[in-house]
Order: sequence, then C-alpha cells, then structure tokens
Amino acid sequence: MSSPEVEKFEVTDYDLENEFNPHRFRQSKNQAIYGIWAVDDSDDDGNKAHFRDTKKQKKSYTAPVSFISGGFKKGSKLPPGEEGREEGANDNESDQEELDFAAAGFPLDFGRKKRKEKSSRGMAGYRGQGNPDEDKFGGWEKYTRGIGAKLLQKMGHVKGKGLGKNLQGISAPVTAKKRDGRAAVGAYGSERTEQSLKDFPVVDSEEEEEKEFRQQLQRWKREPGGGKKKTKYVYRTADEVIAKGEKKKYTAKSELANVKVIDMTSREQRVLSGYHAISHRHDKPESDSEEDTAPTATYEQKRAFDMPELMHNLNLLVDMAKEEIIQNDRKLRYERDMVINMTHEKERMAEICEQEEKHISRLQQVLDLVERCEARTVEGCEDPLTLDECADKFRCLQDEYYEEYKMYDLAGLAVGMVFPLMKKYFANWKPLKQSTYGIQTMKQWKDILEDPNRHFNQAAGEMDPYQRLIWEVWMPYLRTAISNWSVRDCDPLIELLENWMPVLPPWVMENIKVQLIMPKLTTEVDKWNPTQDTMPIHGWLHPWLPLMGAKLYPLYAPIRHKLANALKNWHPSDPSAKMILQPWKNVFSQGHWEGFMVKNIVPKLTVCMQEFVINPHQQHLDGWNWVMDWLDMVPIQAIIHLLEKFFFPKWLQVLFSWLNVNPNYDEITKWYTGWKTMFSEDLLANTVIKEQFNRALDNMNRAVSGHYQPGARENVAYLTHTERRREFEAQVAQDKRDYEAVREVSISTAVPTNFKDLIEKKAEENGILFVPVPNRTYEAKQVYKFGNMQIYFDRGVIFVQQSTTQWVPISLQNLLNRASDIVSKISGM
Repeated sequence: MSSPEVEKFEVTDYDLENEFNPHRFRQSKNQAIYGIWAVDDSDDDGNKAHFRDTKKQKKSYTAPVSFISGGFKKGSKLPPGEEGREEGANDNESDQEELDFAAAGFPLDFGRKKRKEKSSRGMAGYRGQGNPDEDKFGGWEKYTRGIGAKLLQKMGHVKGKGLGKNLQGISAPVTAKKRDGRAAVGAYGSERTEQSLKDFPVVDSEEEEEKEFRQQLQRWKREPGGGKKKTKYVYRTADEVIAKGEKKKYTAKSELANVKVIDMTSREQRVLSGYHAISHRHDKPESDSEEDTAPTATYEQKRAFDMPELMHNLNLLVDMAKEEIIQNDRKLRYERDMVINMTHEKERMAEICEQEEKHISRLQQVLDLVERCEARTVEGCEDPLTLDECADKFRCLQDEYYEEYKMYDLAGLAVGMVFPLMKKYFANWKPLKQSTYGIQTMKQWKDILEDPNRHFNQAAGEMDPYQRLIWEVWMPYLRTAISNWSVRDCDPLIELLENWMPVLPPWVMENIKVQLIMPKLTTEVDKWNPTQDTMPIHGWLHPWLPLMGAKLYPLYAPIRHKLANALKNWHPSDPSAKMILQPWKNVFSQGHWEGFMVKNIVPKLTVCMQEFVINPHQQHLDGWNWVMDWLDMVPIQAIIHLLEKFFFPKWLQVLFSWLNVNPNYDEITKWYTGWKTMFSEDLLANTVIKEQFNRALDNMNRAVSGHYQPGARENVAYLTHTERRREFEAQVAQDKRDYEAVREVSISTAVPTNFKDLIEKKAEENGILFVPVPNRTYEAKQVYKFGNMQIYFDRGVIFVQQSTTQWVPISLQNLLNRASDIVSKISGM
C-alpha cells in the first residue's frame, strides 16, 4: 500500500504526452482534490487560480496597495499596440486555460463552455447595475456544488433577511458599479450603488453645515405665523445648589487642573482641558446641559452669533458660584458644630472650674487650720498646742477633709507638729520603771497616723509618719534604758516589751530583739561561770524564751559546753547538778539533751553502779537512789543498759548464793518483792527487766522443788502466779492504752471524704444510730435510718420523711437536734 503522503516518480502517459511542454508541473494533493477551486498559496493578486505556481510566498505588507482596474475612460482610446497586446494576452490566457484544464483531467471543451458562459453572463457573481431579482439570487451556483449557500444555511441565514446574529446586516448581495473610465477612485463621482446608499446613508457634513448656517442667518426675521421666542431661564435656590452639590463633588483646582491632556484611547483624538475631564469621558451626559462642567469631544454645530468664549466664562462663573455656595455651606455647618462643641466644652470647663474653686476653698480651709496649729507650736506662745488638741485637729482633717488628707499626705505634718510635742512628753520617761507610761497616747496616734497599706521596706527606708514617730522619738529613750540595763534583772524589760508589743510595729520589735537584747545576752552568757555564780543561768535567761524563742539558739551551745566542763569533777551524790540541768531538758532539743546526758551524766552513774554493793542482811541504798534520781532525765535505754550490765549480774549472784544455803524462802520472797518495788513502771514494762526477774523466779522455783520446807513451795508458786498475772494485766492495760491512743489519733485526724461520711461521723459523735434500710430506696437513692427517722440525701441535701409520700429537706444541725430530742424523750419515759 502506498501512502498518500509519498509522491510517485514513475513515468505516466501524461508525462509522454507533455514531454515537450515547457509549462508542465506536478499538481499537489489539494489541487487534485479541488481542481480550480483549490486554494492557491500565492499572494499575487494579478493572477487568478491556476496550477502554475506551486511555491508558497509570504504576503508582503510593505508593498504598495494595488487597485483593481475599473475599465477605460469613456471616449478615450488606448495607445497604439495596446489593444492588440491586450487581445493577445487574452488569447494566450485562453490557450493557457485549456492546457490547465487538460492537465487537471477535465475535457478540453469544459474550458470553452466556461468562457462562453462568462462572455454571455459577465464576471461570476456580477449582478449588473440596480437591484437584482431575488429569484436570481445565487442562481449561478447551479453550475457549482453550492458550497456558499450551504455554508450560509448552516450558519443560520434565512433568504430575504439580514446577516448577523441579530439580523442587523445587509439582506441583499453586494452589487458592483462599473466605472466609466480608468481614472482613479472617485474621479467620476460617487461610486456607491443605490442599494449601498439605501443601506448605509451618509450625509455630506459640509453641505448640511452650509444649509444650517443659511437657516440661522434667516432667524433674525420674524416668521409669518409665530412671535418672538422667549428665553427660558432656570432659577435655583442656594438649598437646591447645595443639594445638587452633595451629589456631585467639586474638587479643588490644583496646579494640574489646567494641563492640556490629549486622549487617544478612543477612535478619534480628543483634547481635554485637564485631568479632571478624564473621569467624565465615558459618563452619560446629564439631562441638564448646564451641569456638564467637563468638556466633551462631540462636535457642536455652529450657530449664528455663537460666542463660545462668553458661554465658557459664564459657565465657569456659575460653577465657581456653586462651589462657593457649597463651601460656604460646609463652613457654616462646621462653624455650627464648633459652636456646639465649644458650648459643651464651656459647660465642662465651668464644672471643672467650679470643682476647682471648691477644692481651692477646702485647701484654703486646711491651710488655715494647719497654720493656726503651727502658730501654737512656736515657743513662747500664750496658748501652746497640746497633744490631745493636736490629735483632735488631725481627726478633723481625716473626717472633714479626707480626700485632701490622702491626696496631699497631710499625715506628714505630724513630723513637724507632733514630734516636738512627743519629745517633750517622753522627756522624763524612765522605761524600766514606768513600763505603761504613754501607751494610751501612742495608741491614739497609731490610729491617726498609721497607714495599714504601707509596709516598711528596710532597703528603701520607707516609713509612714507613725513608724517615724516610734523610731525617732520613742526608740532613743528605749536604747538609753537598755544600754544601762542589767541582764540578770530581766523582769522590768520583759514587762516593758510585753506592754508595748501591741503598739510597736513588728519590724521595730524585731530590731529591739536582735540589735539591743541579743548582744547583751550573748555578753552575759560569755561571762557566766556555772561553778562560781550563785544565780543559775536559767533564772535570768529562760524568761526570755516567750519573747525571743528561736533567737536564743546560738546561746545554747556555749551553755552546754560550760555545763560539761563543770560536770567533770561532779559526783552523783551532789544534787545541785540536777537542779541546774533539769530546767534545760525542755529547752534543748531532744537529740542535744540525750547526747549531753549520755556523755556527761551516764558515765558518772555507771561508776556509781559499779561501786554499789548488794547485801541482803545490811543493804545500803544510797548509790541506788543516786542513780534512780536521774531516771526522769537520763534516757531510759541508758538506765536499762546500766542495770542489765552492772546491777542484775550482782543481784542474781547474791540470790543464787542465798538459795544454795537452805534459806528461809519467806525472807527470799520478801527480798525479791522489795527489790521489784524499787523499779518504776516504765522499767518493769521493759522486756529486759522482765526477763531478769523471770530468771530469778525460775531459780527460786527450782530451788524450792528440791528441798522440802513446809509452805515454801506454795508461797513461791503463789508468788510466781501473782507475778505472771500482774504481768499479763499490765500488758493488757498497755495494749488498751495504745489502742485508745491510736483510735483517738485516727478519729481526730480522719477527714470525711464525702457527705455520707460526714453524716456518719456526726451520728457517731452524738451516739445516734445511722444504718441503711435494707431493700428501701426512694428515687433510686438509698434510704437510711437516722435514730428513729428515715432519711436519704441527694447532691449534698438531706431529705427526711414526714409522711408516707412526703420528703422535705432539712439541715444537718436540725436533723441532729431532732434526733437528740427524740432520744431524750425516749430515755425520760
């Protein structure tokens, strides 16, 4: 199969017949399909469609425009030789057409028929002069395939109607008009046909203008049937101009308002008077031509006695008048608004002035009051100001002039007025002897001068007047008294500070403790010697514990060190050591106290217990009493360890020796019972001590079982049984006490987690029965029995049953009171 895109180069019959034809050519596929109607790519307008030129040439837009010849001028003759040249050209053209038709495969007579039809009918599509008959429209297409009519029909064209989407085009075909000669276009007049003039009428503007100008020249004559036309004037008020000006804004003229602007955006060139006219170039003109301030580009017809300059000037004057009216109106409204604003401002300022006058008047009254008080504080005044009168003046300022008192901090006047009076008041004050002197006066001034919102900042040194009064007036007298104070006489100073504590600021009291008292106490502790001083240290140091508290901790270490040095040569037989150390047991911390006892007292007691001799026949108990005297001060574990190691071995050895010599068991029983009564309950409750006494009982039982003595075995057995029973009872009592203590702690520390637990706790405290009722609910809530009442609770609210169907809310306290009343009535019956 051969592709239509591939050209064949074999020799055909056509090539043999036209072997000597110099004009032969090979037709293209497009020419083979459409023949003479094939589109020729050549842009040569002088040649008609043929198959000669197969090369495509681009159209040249720089070449001059060539016009189609319109024929010969009437009456003119062609130059010699031109006619024959033209006829020869026509003959050559006809011969060439026959060759073309033969090359295309058409019969030779096809071209002759065409030429005959062409000579008889003229140019294809030519309709001659005048309007053609509608029945003959497109009649020439009977010789063709009718492609033109088909295309028009497909595009929606209806015969007899115009072209275009809205049928706005021509309805008849374009007709041609033959020119009389061969001159240029327009040389023989208008070349438009009657149909063209009918479809597109054009009026000659120059003729119309001339005609209109002649008519205007005749206007000065009175028409035969009419009178003089009166000019119609339109008058407008300023309100109408303002209302119109609000719709149409007038902009202030700037430097660019008179710039000449050339508008070339439309089809015709327009010259505008300024940039402001650009925005009006597409606007629809208003009905009233007087409002059209922007220049337009339409051509106005000239009229007789027309003075455009004058009209332009008048329009400018009218526009300026309008703008001036609008601007004046705006200024008027602005001024009216300013008047209203100024009126309100005047009223506001009048109120402010009135308030300021009142304020000034009150300040003047305050100033007069202060000046009178200052005048009475001057030395030599006949009526000097007293503290009570000064306090009344300050109360008056606080009550009647509170705003001024707070705003101007009039409390600061006390520095100059009250301080001198306070110094005179406390001039003869002896703090240690007159501890209550001036307390009421100072409380009075505390209520007047103290600012509860101000807190003392030590870094910034900010103090209110009352704090300054205490610090600058009262503190110097106290410093002088403390500097001459004997530390061992502590009661006067303690009484003074306790009486003045409600009046003094906290930071002042702290300063007194740290800066004045602690240095004196530290110095005195350093001087104290426990072996020489007849007055014990706790006599003058412990009274400071309620006031000083933890601030005395730095003094405890040197005190323990001095006491330890004093106990080096001490013997347990000297009771003075216990008298000195016993007050410190609750002062020192438990760790420090136990450590001090183990290090300084227990070794002395150990020596004493080692030297202790046990003799049943003649027993001396001095050593035992010396050791037992320290039982409440020395840790009990240290005493138990001491007894286990140094007392019980010797005691058991004496017992065993006595049992081996056939003793009197009654005496052994008394001796055993006597030693046991010398031990405290805390010692007897200890397992180590119990074990030692049980060991002694066992030895006694073994000894009595091997020797027969009337009543001895029963006595020892009874003693053993009695000891076991007491032991058991003591253990039960101790367990009960422990249980009660734990239960009290758990009850006191238990916190109800929900509302039910709170009700249960209250019922238990008041001895009221509180249990759930089995299988009883109300609105899906469990019903409980509270005493003799039935309740349920929902979201923290208790409901009590009053009848079989009625439940009412009740508070917990009322519920407890009602249940208690019912219990008391039942118990009374």
